[in-house]
Amino acid sequence: MAPKKKDETLTYNGKMLLRKGNEIYYGSPDGKYMVIFKVLESEKLNDLDIATKVSIELRTNEAENSQIMRQAERDSLYKAFDIGFYWLEDALANY
Repeated sequence: MAPKKKDETLTYNGKMLLRKGNEIYYGSPDGKYMVIFKVLESEKLNDLDIATKVSIELRTNEAENSQIMRQAERDSLYKAFDIGFYWLEDALANY
């Protein structure tokens, strides 16, 4: 298997999507806000892990001074993405 190229970054609507363990970060690294999805619970379906509880946080993107602006939980990754993507677009439009 060939090593992954550094410029192969997954994006959605022009914003970075990055997974680290059970967390998924969505947003521009130099943007004002970022959404963090945390898979809190999952269950096995055949050989796949399916998220059954996901935390969503809209945060300011300020390293140590980051603040939670909005927070919620949903019962699937799809539902979490739906609200998280909306929150980020809304926050950036009103910034």
